[in-house]
Amino acid sequence: MSVLASVAGQFFLKAGATKLGRVSIDNAINHILSIITIPELLVGLASYGLGALAYILLLTRVNLSIAGPSVSLVYVFSVLLGYFIFKEHIPISRFVGLGLIMAGVILVVWQK
Repeated sequence: MSVLASVAGQFFLKAGATKLGRVSIDNAINHILSIITIPELLVGLASYGLGALAYILLLTRVNLSIAGPSVSLVYVFSVLLGYFIFKEHIPISRFVGLGLIMAGVILVVWQK
């Protein structure tokens, strides 16, 4: 639940950021103030909040040494969202890195 809420947060923050436009020194204050007027950004922030709550609840049941590394799956899903939804170019080296993250999570959570 925590990972899904965090991935949703990243999706909505990216969608809102594209509406916000490119930030520069000249427009930084206006951009910061505009955040509260863009629904996607508000949904993204709320999703992150829900993800944090879910993570706290998870930590009451699971060791940090398992939960912490498992949250890195957010990176995997974020790159896939960027590729499939936002049509971002992803080099092969990044896909290899994602594979290493997934292998690391499997090794961390593997129970004998």
